[in-house]
Amino acid sequence: MNDSVSTPQLPITIGVTGASGLIYAVRTIKFLLASNYTIDLVASKATYSVWQAEQNIKMPAEAARQEKFWREQAGEESNGKLCCHAWQDIGANIASGSYRTKGMIIIPCSMGTVGKLAAGFSSDLLERAADVQLKEGGKLILVPRETPFSLIHLRNLTTLAEAGARIVPAIPAWYHNPQTIEDLVDFVVARALDQFGLDCVPIKRWIGHE
Repeated sequence: MNDSVSTPQLPITIGVTGASGLIYAVRTIKFLLASNYTIDLVASKATYSVWQAEQNIKMPAEAARQEKFWREQAGEESNGKLCCHAWQDIGANIASGSYRTKGMIIIPCSMGTVGKLAAGFSSDLLERAADVQLKEGGKLILVPRETPFSLIHLRNLTTLAEAGARIVPAIPAWYHNPQTIEDLVDFVVARALDQFGLDCVPIKRWIGHE
């Protein structure tokens, strides 16, 4: 059952870092908006460079212009609600523990962000919003996109898991017989959103041997 019928529906915070794999963020936004969820989105400063490197696209620097940009990339022009925040706006609502959310997902999540969060260091809005989820006992889902993991990466991820974060690596499965890159990406997005109890990504799930 789609959880979007619940009233009132708490917003979901999405953080996008400078890790490779922006398609993961785009598909997450697409499915949440299509299901009429409310999203608070913050992209790190490094995200601008990744858009240029991966798609040769310039992401608007102004938060006020980013909603249209992300909606166009996701192919969802009108559904749901999307509020974009500037990475340096540490006074935004998602920076406060009193702002109620369903939780936060960082997708894709860089190892730099993982390291800062593990050390309790918040240098921008994305990191502060994630730190808020940890201190408030909220849901923080991390989708790291890195390989191989160094021992430092693994220790930092373990620290965050011990602090309550859920780690969902960008590792697709194959039992659903993927035919496209989107099929592989959507599997990861679905498993990440499963951590919120959301079922809004149309994927073939494992039901056992026939």
